[in-house]
Amino acid sequence: MTLTGRAGLVAVIGAAGVLLWGLPALLGVEALLLVGVTVDLVLASSVRALRFERHGDTLVRLGESATVGLVVTNPRRRRVRGRLRDAWPPSAGSSPREVRIDVPAGERRRVEISLTPTRRGDRRAAAVTVRSYGPLGLAARQGTHSVPWVVRVLPPFTSRRHLPAKLARLRELDGQQVTMVRGQGTEFDSLREYVIGDDIRSIDWRASARLNDIVVRTWRPERDRRVLLVLDTGRTSAGRVGDIPRLDSMMDAVLLLAAVASRAGDRVDMIAYDRRARASVQGATRGDLLPMLVQAMAPLEPELIECDAAGMVAAVLQRARHRCLVVVLTDLNAAAIEAGLLPQLGALTRRHLVLLAAVADPRVAEMAGGRGHAEAVYDAAAAERARADRSRITAALRHRNVEVVDEPPDQIAPALADAYLALKAAGRL
Repeated sequence: MTLTGRAGLVAVIGAAGVLLWGLPALLGVEALLLVGVTVDLVLASSVRALRFERHGDTLVRLGESATVGLVVTNPRRRRVRGRLRDAWPPSAGSSPREVRIDVPAGERRRVEISLTPTRRGDRRAAAVTVRSYGPLGLAARQGTHSVPWVVRVLPPFTSRRHLPAKLARLRELDGQQVTMVRGQGTEFDSLREYVIGDDIRSIDWRASARLNDIVVRTWRPERDRRVLLVLDTGRTSAGRVGDIPRLDSMMDAVLLLAAVASRAGDRVDMIAYDRRARASVQGATRGDLLPMLVQAMAPLEPELIECDAAGMVAAVLQRARHRCLVVVLTDLNAAAIEAGLLPQLGALTRRHLVLLAAVADPRVAEMAGGRGHAEAVYDAAAAERARADRSRITAALRHRNVEVVDEPPDQIAPALADAYLALKAAGRL
């Protein structure tokens, strides 16, 4: 049972009547109010017998909207008039919060709820609450029903706009738009006549003697290589760079690199790790790769613990028995890298080609240029110290034969894809 605002208004009027007509007026008004509330409760339809069914979207990308339908069935002989509230977490962005319902006896009505989530992950419906009002509008019967439903909010893949340019570059490497290139470790493709400007090292002397003409070998990047993406979900991934967590920027870079690498004919796997493997994608075909990645990464949240670098390296070595490109997406945090990952790199670089990608904070560069007042000078000194630490860690990683990509959130995804294409063009995969 619940009282409405109308009942409260009547009670206030009764209290004001005391000043004019005394205590008997108050008692009269309260008695009438009690009778009205009783009549409403008797005539209001029960909401316990209502039945609910859900249908609609179960997947939505962050930044887009989903629609979830709710069908209300009234099996009783009395009409149900009232209000319905479908409760969702605040981050689900549900609208409208409440709707009016009027369900005749033995019939059903459909209610639609629009969700515009503000966070990635699983958004679960909390409960459905219905109030059935009496004819006087003073009181209502109220009941809460559990009607489960889950909408998974997927990473937005905002770097998708860079995909056509990266695929065009990939087609160039494959020789579909320009002449095949020569590179160490690339696959032989065909022979063609020598033209001025060709590298003389690509001349096939035996074929030239046989054909009575100078011919050169053409090459194409090797295919069917393996790329293992390692997503650090430890405490450093929880930091916000700009308006989004660092982990979300790294996920966006994972999706763009996976799309490019799969189109290049390489096999792409992924593991998310901090103290244990939080998610894994292995053996996906090209058509299933991106859907499997977004499904695996959608519920991931940063864990406020230090990443176990030794465990992560062991997990990588267990999954990658043969040489491959290992892309570690983490932060260039000096303390975390020096104490964790740096001592473990030898085991990785002996067997694999390692590429480390990190999301830089553009705010640090802005702070480094501040000189207007004393506080800005202190901020600039701290920013310069942070930049120096980052440069020192980058140099230490490169000294250990680790490729490094360090870019702000809006550039990390295309920069990482460019680094992959450069390695492929050089025949280093």
